[in-house]
Amino acid sequence: MRQEVTIRVAKSFSEIDRAGWNRLSGAARTHAGGVYNPFNTHEFLSSLEESGSATAKTGWLGHHILMEDEAGSLLGAIPCYLKSHSQGEYVFDHGWADALERAGGRYYPKLQASIPFTPATGPRLMIAPEIDADSARAALAGGLAEVARQLEVSSAHVTFLPDCELASFEDADFLHRTDQQFHFINRGYANHEEFLGELSSSKRKNLRKERRAALENGLSIDWLTGKDLTEDIWDQFFTFYMDTGSRKWGRPYLTRSFYSLIGERMADDILLVMAKRNGRYVAGAINFIGGDTLFGRHWGCIEDHPFLHFEVCYHQAIDFALAKGLKKVEAGAQGEHKLARGYEPVTTHSAHFITHSGLRRAIADYLAREREDVERMGDYLEEHTPFRKGELQVKE
Repeated sequence: MRQEVTIRVAKSFSEIDRAGWNRLSGAARTHAGGVYNPFNTHEFLSSLEESGSATAKTGWLGHHILMEDEAGSLLGAIPCYLKSHSQGEYVFDHGWADALERAGGRYYPKLQASIPFTPATGPRLMIAPEIDADSARAALAGGLAEVARQLEVSSAHVTFLPDCELASFEDADFLHRTDQQFHFINRGYANHEEFLGELSSSKRKNLRKERRAALENGLSIDWLTGKDLTEDIWDQFFTFYMDTGSRKWGRPYLTRSFYSLIGERMADDILLVMAKRNGRYVAGAINFIGGDTLFGRHWGCIEDHPFLHFEVCYHQAIDFALAKGLKKVEAGAQGEHKLARGYEPVTTHSAHFITHSGLRRAIADYLAREREDVERMGDYLEEHTPFRKGELQVKE
């Protein structure tokens, strides 16, 4: 870079100027331009911290990488944490930890550059719009590696980064890892029926039947956003989250106050899809609205109904995205059942800096084989999407 910059670590968002951070995160820049990502905002990340969801006590000690000029102005940043475990990340490295500890090393703590509890692709190298992107990314990626060395931790991990950032991390000696998610891609459909028209006849019939069956027991669906998100609504949704999360994960990650904080700070970026029966809500899913993407996060229920999970989490998300002209829906981690509902396989990326030379060699060999497996699986899944073969196209 043409100017002198300093890399430092901030351990709390209370130390970081909101406007300065959001100048970097308000538009997640790609080669084509800016697209708003709600998870990178000061509002979202500080809410995780202030609510007690992502703190040192829960194993997420802030170690946010800040790049500043000589006047102290923020030019770049990486949301980052010093972690004492590998929970809430969705890119699994438990086997790596076990291998190093069996060999007499110590895997934790480690650095984790990510959005806590959020398996959604977004910028990790956030930079000011007026500086050169390539050199700034190189400085930040190198800065993260240097922080890992100075802290003498085992590793630094960057998860769910966009592919335009990969080269910067690879140049800084990070290893490349891939995985698979399922996203709905809006190819200019006017509505859900037009989208269904692109599917094979049998798949189209099955999904129409599934949607009718999901609402057979007197259920109806509401979309809640903005001023609809009252404290009473958050109380009800948190009940769903705790009931389902406790059964699925054992201990849900998010606290009740987190929902109040995001409801106060970013209500227009949130969509709750809520299912009602006999005058009360019985299930719901939370989504975040980006510049061109609807990000599905988690759901919960207090009543079990056939196919209701698919309706609330996947079909309604497509309906909303089409109604609002969004380009895609990211429906979270894993779940090949999404394929039959019109969600397509998409490769996700992570980058890993391993300071232990022996562990690095073993992981590099493993990742080379894993990337081949992910590519083969992606090709296989592409052949088994519900779309009519040879007819998928963007509408004018």
